[in-house]
Amino acid sequence: MTREEELKREAWEKRFTIDEPRLSEMVEQYKELGFEVLLEPVDISSEECTACLKNPTFSHRYKTIYTRQKVNNPPLVY
Repeated sequence: MTREEELKREAWEKRFTIDEPRLSEMVEQYKELGFEVLLEPVDISSEECTACLKNPTFSHRYKTIYTRQKVNNPPLVY
């Protein structure tokens, strides 16, 4: 079982892969909306475009954001 499959079983939803400064901004926004946030190293096999991720100069900067509803928060309804 892949790490992504494990996270999905734990109700984590993959959002996207990004680097700073947007990474920190998006983490804060998701937290403000009541989500738990998890940052994971990028799994290159699950990304469509990997040009930046394969470059050792930049690859360490990227993280994949996963979120899930906090246990005590009801789901958001739009």
